[in-house]
Amino acid sequence: MARLLFNAGPIAHLSGNGALSGHSMLDESLVYPKGMALLIKNETIHKIGHTEELLEEYQDAQLLDLEGRAVIPGLVDAHAHLLWDGDRSREVSWKQQGKSYRQIADLGGGIASTVAATRKANEGRLLHLGVERLREALRHGTTHMEVKSGYGLNTECELRLLEIAEVLSAQSNLPSLDPTWLGAHAAAPGLTIEQYHEEILSEQLPQVLEQGIARSADVFCEPGWFNVEQSEEILQQSRAGGLDLRIHIDEFVDGGGADLAAELKVTSADHAHHTNDESRQAMTDAGVNTGFLPGTPYAMGENYPPFQSCIENEWIWSIGSDFNPNCRTMSLPFLASVLVQRNNVDPLAALVACTRNPAQTTPHPSELTHGQIVEGGIANLNILESEFWQAWCLQPGHSPFSATIIEGQLISH
Repeated sequence: MARLLFNAGPIAHLSGNGALSGHSMLDESLVYPKGMALLIKNETIHKIGHTEELLEEYQDAQLLDLEGRAVIPGLVDAHAHLLWDGDRSREVSWKQQGKSYRQIADLGGGIASTVAATRKANEGRLLHLGVERLREALRHGTTHMEVKSGYGLNTECELRLLEIAEVLSAQSNLPSLDPTWLGAHAAAPGLTIEQYHEEILSEQLPQVLEQGIARSADVFCEPGWFNVEQSEEILQQSRAGGLDLRIHIDEFVDGGGADLAAELKVTSADHAHHTNDESRQAMTDAGVNTGFLPGTPYAMGENYPPFQSCIENEWIWSIGSDFNPNCRTMSLPFLASVLVQRNNVDPLAALVACTRNPAQTTPHPSELTHGQIVEGGIANLNILESEFWQAWCLQPGHSPFSATIIEGQLISH
């Protein structure tokens, strides 16, 4: 049955082709005035029009009076480490004491502890964790998520994490998933980066390609992890195998990863905290999205990337959650509040950065338009508690949504 949402407040539809950059992210024409209605049939947005016209035309539809509540698109999380087990909460005290990454590892912390717990966890445990995390993301408005492997760091466990992601993607009333292989996340326990790099190329990547679940490949390109040459070799062989390309760059220092991202024309280059301006421009010229992850500097107590410079220079960018053992939030509205309330980013630009722009880097499985509210697009949208669309990012710690519609299904919060 068709469902008609009427008496809407402002609708931030964000419709159009491609990613937005610069001051086009602030264009008020991206928002419909109040009084509009949306007709949803099955999983798609069938028609958008004025309330009076659609009520008269579709009297047999199931009616939902929005009572002036604002509407925004379903949020798109284009960088999430969804599947892992373990708890590294105790590490915060060690970091405050000034202990180095190596010292934390020697105390039983660090990524090796997450890898050990993840390898030990059975499929049921990881599925449970994945479902609970996706439910939390949905409660905060996320309707689609790119999910990475990367906490197995051997062929068997990396393949298993991708298999679990595939099982999760078949679940109804949860965010749709876009699986990425991140076997090149760090050195595997007991191996040097050089040894693990060779294992990835000779064993792991061929089996990932044969498995056929991952749509993309990703590499943590950073001095002390995978260097530029190793990253390029992994990404080139991944592309030759038919995978789309993503990359982690410049989280800790400007390590040259952005120039590689521009050269390879990867889809998204994420973190990019310390990238120089010339390389940022080169990435935009090459059509590369910069995926900022504000939750990471928030969790680490660091300064934030130059969001305003991106707007002024018309660089292409988005944000993602970077959900991981050290950055444990699934709430994109909270992360957007960091942009708006701590970095003076306009709420509309922040919204574009976690809807329309990341949707260009992580397509919906249906191949329909998402990250926008547009006729013929997937019916993924959020209904706010407020009559003002800006409220979507001004309630850190609380979900601003009364309901989410995901693939045409209404989920009340």
